[in-house]
Amino acid sequence: MMPLIQLSQVSVQRGAATVLQEASLTLAFGDRLAIIGPNGTGKTTLLRTIVGLERPTAGRVILFGHECRDEKAFRDYRPRIGFLFQDSDDQLFCPTVLQDVCFGPLNIGQTETDAIEIADKTLSDLGIGHLRDRVTTALSGGEKRLVCLAGLLAMQPDVLILDEPTNGVDSENTARMRAALAAFRGAMILVSHDDNFIIDQANRAMVLRNGTLTEAQIQTHPHLHSHPHVHPHT
Repeated sequence: MMPLIQLSQVSVQRGAATVLQEASLTLAFGDRLAIIGPNGTGKTTLLRTIVGLERPTAGRVILFGHECRDEKAFRDYRPRIGFLFQDSDDQLFCPTVLQDVCFGPLNIGQTETDAIEIADKTLSDLGIGHLRDRVTTALSGGEKRLVCLAGLLAMQPDVLILDEPTNGVDSENTARMRAALAAFRGAMILVSHDDNFIIDQANRAMVLRNGTLTEAQIQTHPHLHSHPHVHPHT
């Protein structure tokens, strides 16, 4: 089966600094690939390069079997890739939650009626239907994250790309996110420092260090230790 995403020997130079150096990866249907590594090693740059928001200085970006060399080529395939930015405020731009989630379906030709129906179902499936008419700027950080994810899922993408999806998200909204991603049937690339989230969501891993991308293994180890918990009085 044809890979969904391929990077072949991709390098990204920023001034005198090499951010990515001959990075290669292949994402197939069913892959849930975690990209891990220290802060500042180019993980976000890697994700942005996949969707054409950063342009490589060398190498090839191939989306759904087609090499993308210019903005037009990337624009043709971006609707099939949902990209969750690290900062939700960079992604929310409509006044209300419903309008924001409707934007994607409307942009690919859905009628207003169908777009609203899709948005309502997506919000309901995420457990945040109660946010439907809220103003996006008044949402909490975790609520914004889930609304951004709803906007991506409403597009029914083949691939989700998630940049630190659980940052600033409380445990209740993280549980909602995990359930939604577990139900997602496409492929996924995620960047996260949350080991539990990676173990829960990913079936492959790669490490990015000093601009170089290498294969890694996801392993679980038994530990015996205690955790503090806060329980409300009943």
